[in-house]
Amino acid sequence: MTPSADAALSTLSELSQPDFVARLGDIFEHSPWVAERSWHARPFPSIDALHAAMVTAMTEASEAEQLALIRAHPELAGKEAASGTLTAASTGEQRGAGLDQCSAEELQRLRSLNAAYQERFGFPFVIAVKGRSRYQIMDAIEARLQNDAQKEFATCLGEIAQIARFRLYALLA
Repeated sequence: MTPSADAALSTLSELSQPDFVARLGDIFEHSPWVAERSWHARPFPSIDALHAAMVTAMTEASEAEQLALIRAHPELAGKEAASGTLTAASTGEQRGAGLDQCSAEELQRLRSLNAAYQERFGFPFVIAVKGRSRYQIMDAIEARLQNDAQKEFATCLGEIAQIARFRLYALLA
């Protein structure tokens, strides 16, 4: 870890719970309760330890809370992206995957896949897009449409954990 990451973790570990939540409440998309529940695991000796505490808060949540967390994620290249209402983190992540550069045909394919996924599972497709192309993302949606609901629910939570890891490292490392 870098000295700046050590200092950031030390500072985070000393924050009050409301200040901690204000700083990390968006690591898990629109779900500050994850940061709130992980605050008790302080002090955090590493970014990985902080991430583990946050993932534990997510996995120990009720199924209804987990479903709400999954549903808090925006549809990829969906109406929030088109209207400019994505969070800054989601905007950067989707842009990094080239989702803002889809041709009309690609956008139609992606929206059709998103709709089929939403209809099948009742929640949006969630994937950590960092390091993936828009083509890999569309292929992943097609492949994951074959999963059963229980497997897909667990897969989404795993992807959310990975998104959170990327966000924590971007913020603190």
